[in-house]
Amino acid sequence: MTTARQLAAATLLCLTAVLHAQTKSRRVAAPAGSTVSAIFISDIHLDPFADPAKFPQLVAAPASAWGTILGSNDSPTRAIDYSNLAKSCRELGTDTDDRLWQSTLAALRANSRAARFATVNGDLLAHSFDCKYRKLAPKPTAEEYLAFTVKTVEYVVSGLRSAIPGVPIYFALGNNDTACADYQLGASQDPFLAAVAPILTGTLPASARESARVGLATAGHYSALLPAPFVRTRVISLDDIYFSYRYTNCAGQPDPAPAASQLDWLNMQLAAARQHHERVWFVGHIPPGVNVYASARTLIRACSAKSVQPFLSSDSLAGTLAANGDIVRLALFGHTHSDEIRVLSPDDLAPGKAEPPVPAKIIPPITPINGLPSFLVAKVHSATATLADYTVIQSSNASGIGASWNPSYTYSERYHKRAFDSASVSSLIHDFQADPGLTTPASQAYISSHATQVPAALLQLAWRPYTCAMSHTTSKSFAACACGEQ
Repeated sequence: MTTARQLAAATLLCLTAVLHAQTKSRRVAAPAGSTVSAIFISDIHLDPFADPAKFPQLVAAPASAWGTILGSNDSPTRAIDYSNLAKSCRELGTDTDDRLWQSTLAALRANSRAARFATVNGDLLAHSFDCKYRKLAPKPTAEEYLAFTVKTVEYVVSGLRSAIPGVPIYFALGNNDTACADYQLGASQDPFLAAVAPILTGTLPASARESARVGLATAGHYSALLPAPFVRTRVISLDDIYFSYRYTNCAGQPDPAPAASQLDWLNMQLAAARQHHERVWFVGHIPPGVNVYASARTLIRACSAKSVQPFLSSDSLAGTLAANGDIVRLALFGHTHSDEIRVLSPDDLAPGKAEPPVPAKIIPPITPINGLPSFLVAKVHSATATLADYTVIQSSNASGIGASWNPSYTYSERYHKRAFDSASVSSLIHDFQADPGLTTPASQAYISSHATQVPAALLQLAWRPYTCAMSHTTSKSFAACACGEQ
């Protein structure tokens, strides 16, 4: 006989084929007042190796000349050369080549004319970046590889600056953004961070630029105020690779010190923001919570907290944010290559705290791995720093060739919510969790919105554990929900 636990775990396993308790909240009316436009982008994963024959030219040229090189005619053997390169690096998909990138920039240009700022949630560099580079440049020096990674970042950022001109862009870095290997970064004074810091902070308000550059260069973090008309609203950006359970330094050794240092810095920033009556937006890459896909195979054997695979090595980052829900108005992440909603709840993460949950938005990717390239056009209440609404802009195809970029859906229209705030997101997630049969319009709308990422039939089958992950951040809480104990 199939038990409830086995069924819940089985649905999780089905979800991996392609890749509940009610959260308490303060029911606050959506704020009144004017809104401004913003652009949210994540997981660009630019692949400069898409035509391997062009690699020697890219190595020799400055980033300012890359557009001409990458935009030139394909080499006759491009397809077979890249296929062989990808296979040798065990690449599981095709990242963003320059044709898709130029299509993306054109779409950003068309949709960002009113934008007052933008955020980028990390992973500017392609998957298997270090492997592909070393296959094409045997025995490179560390300095040569560093220079190539930095030029790639410079090319990406220059494209964004031309497409979204004159506005600050608040970057966070991801696990692929490194001159070591995936999930590797120096514990302190990392040369990649030092080299890209002036590039990434160059669009920030002049008053914050130097302190942001120093913070990013030395420790992978910075904070800066949002520009007028925002009132006392601070962006805190943190390279949360250090919190990943997969993190090692560039020598391949685990090191808990940088995560502890990041957490100390974050607590100081939040304390200072509270003292100055500021509101906070958190910008990171790897979201807290459960990696549903990686947990499936172990949960099917033993449905317990020990069988759950989290994204991060501890709940400390999420707990800190949840404990400050009165001032943290929004947390933005990427990494999952999905368009998702979550909340970080003090009930789950910071027992005894009476703060409202922190609404968290996982931004869909530009890379076509897992779905169609997308970004968000957001509306933000400038007086309260509340995310009022957003529209997903999506490419009509995965290659960018001849693509049209059109609205996929608008949050307020699809879910009939007045804002993406603590109360609204908590209510929406609760409604999802209370609808195991997917009978409500909201659940059906969610399924429809994500059909390009996960086949609807599989998402329907795995609906319970999938929705459990939206609000249950700790392994224990998620396992209890997914296994039918809550």
